[in-house]
Amino acid sequence: MTQKCNDIVQFIQETYRTQEFIPLHEPRFRGNEKRYLNECIDSTFVSSVGKFVDRAEEDFTAFVGAKYAVATVNGTSALHVALLCAGVKNGDEVLTQALSFVATANAISYCGAKPIFLDVSRKSMGMSPEALENFLTQNCQIENRQCINKTTQKVIKACVPMHTFGHPCQIDTIAEICSRWHITLVEDAAESLGSYYRTKHTGTFGKLGCFSFNGNKIITAGGGGMIVTDDADLAQKAKHISTTAKVPHKWEYVHDMMGYNYRMPNLNAALLVAQLEELSEFLHNKRSLAEKYNDFFSKYDDIEFIKEPKGAQSNYWLNALAFQNKGQRDAFLECCNANNVMTRPIWQLLSELEIYRECQKDTLANSFALSETIVNIPSSVVL
Repeated sequence: MTQKCNDIVQFIQETYRTQEFIPLHEPRFRGNEKRYLNECIDSTFVSSVGKFVDRAEEDFTAFVGAKYAVATVNGTSALHVALLCAGVKNGDEVLTQALSFVATANAISYCGAKPIFLDVSRKSMGMSPEALENFLTQNCQIENRQCINKTTQKVIKACVPMHTFGHPCQIDTIAEICSRWHITLVEDAAESLGSYYRTKHTGTFGKLGCFSFNGNKIITAGGGGMIVTDDADLAQKAKHISTTAKVPHKWEYVHDMMGYNYRMPNLNAALLVAQLEELSEFLHNKRSLAEKYNDFFSKYDDIEFIKEPKGAQSNYWLNALAFQNKGQRDAFLECCNANNVMTRPIWQLLSELEIYRECQKDTLANSFALSETIVNIPSSVVL
């Protein structure tokens, strides 16, 4: 494994044209970022009111094909507000996948709801439609147009699949299943800006979808998130909740419900607008990088480069390798990181974290297998 890893390290160094430290994914600023930031500062509107916030929402809807967008301070807050808009409340349950970043489950918990963890598909690493259908058939029933968990007698209000590393899951099938079982679909599209399933952008299949602009995402606002929906009432509610639920008035401070200070600042939005202008080129660059990786790793029988699923177009946010076993994976991680090439394993399963260990789950067979064999490799836009 040592020689093989050294060859891989050399290939990555040649790709990025450096032998210095190569991070997993770093942002690229080469457009109007400084110009728009200076313009924002000169305007003095650097907080949550300003033209760049409005423009970011308009530009984002145009790109993903949604009717409405609401900008928030980060992807987790976007998912929290989206779940509240979907009607998730204290005591409800929400279906999601165990193989995800912790923010997915945390946002569910913020609502006072409890996650139920389902398995993923091996190809997409996103929620398995078969696992979803099997769980509902075996554990649930419909009463008064609500999905009731027969084990807990709780309402399963929503379903939150996540498009892992930008690879779309079978979201159309998941949407159909959720519709039959009277479950609201909220997409965690935090990692999949620029990804499509059957020509439709991720995040637009459900009642609401959520994106992230954290510093390690394909484009960044320094932080930031976005909620998208085609429902005008839900869009208005999302904006209201994320702006402390303040009733519009020239001077009065009246708040008509529990709200949150989640609105994206204009300063961050200025950065986001500039990054959105670069997005198409970033996507083209990342697809070229993925093709280069795929060609290189095709010569190894014991390492699989993860490609976009059938019927999908991935943004290839984080490129991933699948090893044959945990020992091989760990040896690769040790070798790369010792040579200034950042690689990382996939997340620990959410169902295995102490805070979520008591939550209901299925067998998670694919999730456990993937958690021991998947590694992310450097995926920044190559300049």
